[in-house]
Amino acid sequence: MERTHDIRIAAEVPLVSPADLSRRIPMTEAANATVVKSRAAIRRILSGEERRLFAVVGPCSIHDPEAAIEYAGRLSGLNERVADTLLLVMRVYFEKPRTALGWRGLIIDPALDGSYDIARGLATARTLLVAINEAGVAAGTEMLDPIVPQYIAELVSWAAIGARTTESQTHREMASGLSMPVGFKNSTEGDIQTAINAILSARQAHSFLGIDKTGSTCVLRTRGNMDSHLILRGGRSGPNYQTADVEKAVKLLTSAGLRPTIVVDCSHGNSSKQPENQAKVLRDLITQRLSGVPGSESIVGFMLESNLEYGSQPITDDLLTLRRGVSVTDSCIGWKETEELLIETAERARR
Repeated sequence: MERTHDIRIAAEVPLVSPADLSRRIPMTEAANATVVKSRAAIRRILSGEERRLFAVVGPCSIHDPEAAIEYAGRLSGLNERVADTLLLVMRVYFEKPRTALGWRGLIIDPALDGSYDIARGLATARTLLVAINEAGVAAGTEMLDPIVPQYIAELVSWAAIGARTTESQTHREMASGLSMPVGFKNSTEGDIQTAINAILSARQAHSFLGIDKTGSTCVLRTRGNMDSHLILRGGRSGPNYQTADVEKAVKLLTSAGLRPTIVVDCSHGNSSKQPENQAKVLRDLITQRLSGVPGSESIVGFMLESNLEYGSQPITDDLLTLRRGVSVTDSCIGWKETEELLIETAERARR
């Protein structure tokens, strides 16, 4: 009989189970305290119990764990100065969806050379998340591959579903079972209704195929995620962070029977992918929030793409030439501007 399966599979590489990796790289008491405290605070902000904003700030993608640890240390120090008005969450993105081709992130290709040592990538990601949380810094990430959460989700305080996957039923089901608040981005075209449909879906119970902590395939039955919310990130149709855009989003959320809770991504379509425009977007948001215009109270958080140094750089064959603290994906603002911008935002919020 002629073979009809695995015709295009070149190899099957065994992978450590989530339970085994958790035993090798365990969550510590300090890390656990950060996750529990941060998740609870984000939920209070989403529900309106807290007036603080939460800020997801950090590199477009993590490619250098040592530089990421340094960034987390700086964010921890800054947190003490702004904690009364801002809850800082470090952007710790390990997976990158690609429009066509390109580096897919630290978990998939930790060596940045196409070797795809995913076992090493998962271990590196988990080790880094433990360290960041032990420093008292909450971690936020995009959930892309539906298997990955079993390996790292217990160490994540906030998650996003990206513009390319918001319409995916698989990701809506996954979000319904995640233990942290989850934001859905509008589509790459700028369509908000797609994200609202995703929020409604994620808030419902689902049953779907997945793996458990032992790595065994199983049916996962979820309770639904009531902490799902909208992220405005702009799109091909242009930015969508201004007053009229927020008002439109509030009306659509309200019509869907949802409490309007909006996080604004100051990068991507809202900045036209120019990192220096992020400051303009954030200042406009704070002006809206302080003005008291209808719908402004629905703005509960923002996102900034920031790194130790400004700009971006390509991945080359000679990795030794990579500049430390410079993004290898989208361009970011540098630490100096990040610090000044967050302090300014906190001071304006106090007034």
